[in-house]
Amino acid sequence: MMQFTDLLPYLGWIIGGAFTLGAAGIVASVHTTRLKIKNGYPLEGMWGQSLKPGNTSQAQERVALLTQENAQLRAEMGAMKDRLANVERIVTDSGYQLSHEFERLKDSGKEAN
Repeated sequence: MMQFTDLLPYLGWIIGGAFTLGAAGIVASVHTTRLKIKNGYPLEGMWGQSLKPGNTSQAQERVALLTQENAQLRAEMGAMKDRLANVERIVTDSGYQLSHEFERLKDSGKEAN
């Protein structure tokens, strides 16, 4: 069984590791907050309450622009779906009609002989 006196040579490493781990956590938290501020995300407190209200005119303008862009992208997506449906119809219908045309030509070639 290990005794406390057996850990004494490693006590410096244990304390140093604990401080390093704590410092890394603090640095990570500061970095995360910095990235949130830089990219415009709202800051939250310990229990989820908002620390910085996001109802500034700049935020409202950004929301309006993003809403407009979202509507444009949805319209473009709808147009792309319609175009894709037309292409699928052309590809599948043409292939079907083409095979029937080949069969008709084969049959008419056999009748001519």
